[in-house]
Amino acid sequence: MDEFVVDRRVGWRSRVLSALAGLLVLFALVAPGDLDQFRVAAFARVPVEGLLGVMLVLVVPGRLRWVVAGVGGVVLGCVAVVKVLDIGFDLVLYRPFDLVLDWPMFEPAVDFVSVTAGPVAAGAVVVGAVAAAVGVVGVTVLAVLRLSRIAVRRRVVATRGVAALAVVWITLAVPGVPVASESAASFVYEHARQVRAGLHDREAFAGSASVDAFRDVPGERLLTSLRGKDVLVVFVESYGRVALDDQGVVRVLEDGTRRLGAAGFGTRSGFLTSSTAGGGSWLAHATLLSGLWIDNQQRYRTLVSSDRLTLNGAFRRAGWRTVGVMPGITRAWPEGAFFGYDCVYPADRLGYRGPRFGYATTPDQFTLEAFQRLEGGRDRIEGGRDRPVMATIPLVTSHAPWSPLPRMVPWESLGDGSVFGSMASGEVASEAIFSRDPRQVRADYGQSVEYSVEALVSYVEEYGDDDLVLLFLGDHQPAQVVTGGSGSRDVPVSVVARDAAVVDKAAGWGWTEGLRPGDGASVSPMNSFRDLFLGSF
Repeated sequence: MDEFVVDRRVGWRSRVLSALAGLLVLFALVAPGDLDQFRVAAFARVPVEGLLGVMLVLVVPGRLRWVVAGVGGVVLGCVAVVKVLDIGFDLVLYRPFDLVLDWPMFEPAVDFVSVTAGPVAAGAVVVGAVAAAVGVVGVTVLAVLRLSRIAVRRRVVATRGVAALAVVWITLAVPGVPVASESAASFVYEHARQVRAGLHDREAFAGSASVDAFRDVPGERLLTSLRGKDVLVVFVESYGRVALDDQGVVRVLEDGTRRLGAAGFGTRSGFLTSSTAGGGSWLAHATLLSGLWIDNQQRYRTLVSSDRLTLNGAFRRAGWRTVGVMPGITRAWPEGAFFGYDCVYPADRLGYRGPRFGYATTPDQFTLEAFQRLEGGRDRIEGGRDRPVMATIPLVTSHAPWSPLPRMVPWESLGDGSVFGSMASGEVASEAIFSRDPRQVRADYGQSVEYSVEALVSYVEEYGDDDLVLLFLGDHQPAQVVTGGSGSRDVPVSVVARDAAVVDKAAGWGWTEGLRPGDGASVSPMNSFRDLFLGSF
């Protein structure tokens, strides 16, 4: 009697394990690589790959069938892992994972976790991710082997089942009836095409990089319409088109337009389409400054090892002192030499002694004040000639997780940043954006952009003169938790100057008046801006 009970328990457990194995294999075969497509209907399908797999196990003889089953399990497990990566990349970067080009993107992701949650959490995430990937592949192999043993043991039942399901698959394999599935094969095919494209991307990029209308233009013929102007190119982190849907941001832009107008500054704005979305700010910076489409790390590395003329380099060739004020740079940055900077100010040279706010090393207001202190008051008569400044300044306060945020303080009170010590700061790690209420995340994002724009407007009011030309733009759209899945990669771009001739150039580009781009504002690829700017000025 006891043996009978034990046998029943073993049989019950075996059936449960077999059912779980079947569900796991079904999930790996039909699960979408896009979280938005996760619905019950997505899993109510007959995968043709599963039917072919059972048939293969049944016809392959002897021990070879277990090799085939094991290899099939590894492949299916890897497919499941890549689908998870696709979902993660889509949530942040609006695109699937690239098996060739995207591995370097994990480094900044780990750095983000380290900064916002601490190095221990970052280490745990890395270990957990690797263990999870290995575990998924291992469990999938075990599931396939288990199902293969059942199919061989019950060959007749398995054969009839495959035949019946094949009839169902063929019958329902018509447009508009999503029961017959070949999604796993399509998934593998698309990623194989992506791998092929990635392997040939270097050659494609070299072809576009070989064309440069400004490569050999002498300095005396460059930027003649901006002689004597201090030109600031300011990137506002995650300032995407979606920010213009936030009423708080709109109010700040409209108020800023009014205040700058009262101070004698004209403004015009348009849109640029970024090469990235959700992250990868350095790719967007490189795209704008080089005039080349930099949408992956391979292109970026190829670019910075080349002699491509950047916008900074053009200003340097034309006689400007070129500087980079880089609050986001916390380690060695040899790329600075490529971009053509006479001087780079990383985070540790800005003199900030206050707390961090989320990811940001320094509040944007302090970054702008640091530029003014380090370069804005410099004697511009060097070597017997006037040397205005061209500066590139990426602002980072509006970087995710968008909470906590600093507040504006009087410019004369900034000092070494200790004044920010009384504010709730990033010294206590903020909650991850994907675990917070999306409505609160969007509100925090909007407030962060408000702060960055307010800092820029206030800076111009405080320090702007007749020779200032400010160009500020977003680097990319924020993560999809803010955009709601919008496919747009557009970012606002604005020019601010007292010199009407400078602002009028932007009118010829199709930019509309004010800091908020109007409905008819032009939209141009970000990589077209270098040539547009150099050609116009």
